[in-house]
Amino acid sequence: MKILIDTNVLLDVLTARAPYVEASSKILKLCEVKKITGYISALSVPNIVYILRKELDAKRVREIIDQLSLILDIADLKADDLKKATELNFSDYEDALQSIAAKRIKADYIVTRNIKDFNGSKVTAIKPEELLERI
Repeated sequence: MKILIDTNVLLDVLTARAPYVEASSKILKLCEVKKITGYISALSVPNIVYILRKELDAKRVREIIDQLSLILDIADLKADDLKKATELNFSDYEDALQSIAAKRIKADYIVTRNIKDFNGSKVTAIKPEELLERI
């Protein structure tokens, strides 16, 4: 199984955001032990850095990004993705880019807490808890 993990799901783990951290952590662990193949969008990396730098020093943020890159693959963004994302008519451009990346890597699911943000996505969006039930 191949999944694209939404930025907020990763931030649930990295910031220990209750009550979401438990299910999101389990998914990250499944990626770590290679039971599922996890991806994040390249766009997620600068967003995570930006948010974590408010709480942590640059060295710790770098360590976290290094650890994430050992656990998750990064779905790069291509120039064509930028145009395709505008054609999706999503209310949030970042979500549109994640949807495009998920389709390109042939992900089975986009794992997110915000299912409604991915209405119209060619890749089904599911909540972390739902993914755990399906495994």
